[in-house]
Amino acid sequence: MSNSANAASRYFVPQPSHWPIVGSLALALLASGAVMAMNSVPAGKFSLIAGAAVLIYMLFGWFGAVIRESEGGQYGKQVDLSFRWSMSWFIFSEVMFFAAFFGSLFYIRVLSVPDLASIDNVQLLYPHFNDVWPSAGPAFKEKFSAMEAFGLPAINTLLLLTSGATLTWAHWGLVKSNRKQLIIGMILTIALGIAFLICQAVEYHEAYSEHNLKLTTGVFGSTFFMLTGFHGFHVTLGVTMLIVILFRCMFGHFKPDHHFGFEAVAWYWHFVDVVWLLLFVLVYWL
Repeated sequence: MSNSANAASRYFVPQPSHWPIVGSLALALLASGAVMAMNSVPAGKFSLIAGAAVLIYMLFGWFGAVIRESEGGQYGKQVDLSFRWSMSWFIFSEVMFFAAFFGSLFYIRVLSVPDLASIDNVQLLYPHFNDVWPSAGPAFKEKFSAMEAFGLPAINTLLLLTSGATLTWAHWGLVKSNRKQLIIGMILTIALGIAFLICQAVEYHEAYSEHNLKLTTGVFGSTFFMLTGFHGFHVTLGVTMLIVILFRCMFGHFKPDHHFGFEAVAWYWHFVDVVWLLLFVLVYWL
């Protein structure tokens, strides 16, 4: 009986692994290095470098082991189903992560700023504070301006929406066993993701230099950079995962009926697209 037939009839249980211990060591080095660096301890930067190196080693080793198991026919339908549930819960946790930030934006705009500008507070505490948005709060006295929605943010919206289409086109190529379409679609998606990150870097430079919009610009600056910055971090992770999947596609991995590794990254990328649409409407446009 082949490995695939065996996998279909049983649930694969991997051998005990040392990779979680290696990952814990990497996180310990990174955390201790960050603390030392923030306190100007010279050894901090060396601990950070060592932690990053160990983390990269762990990622290559652990993910490589999972890829070898998958390509070796060890994963059957039960394992595939567990992977799908795991990825679904992970994306749900990411939804809750951003929901907390959008909730804070709602609280500030709808409840906090109007309350600070109410007649009681205006008379007693902040006589010149108005209920307008964007607002950095009554204590912030410098002039600043928000980024225009229909500039770089609109371009970035087009880039991400297009990348979702090219990724879906690549998926169609995989289902049809068209490797050329698959690889071209992946390359286009990665290029669009990188273009998004470049545009965001340009936007941040413009915000700092021309709009006086910084992380220290009161409550508006902190919420703006918190939401857009964490989204940019997720785009960076998504691009990294897409690059890994591209190399796997080039090596001939994935089959039309067995390619959850590709689907998991596609789910994540579409989630990133949806979050950006909410950001564009709620942070830039309204």
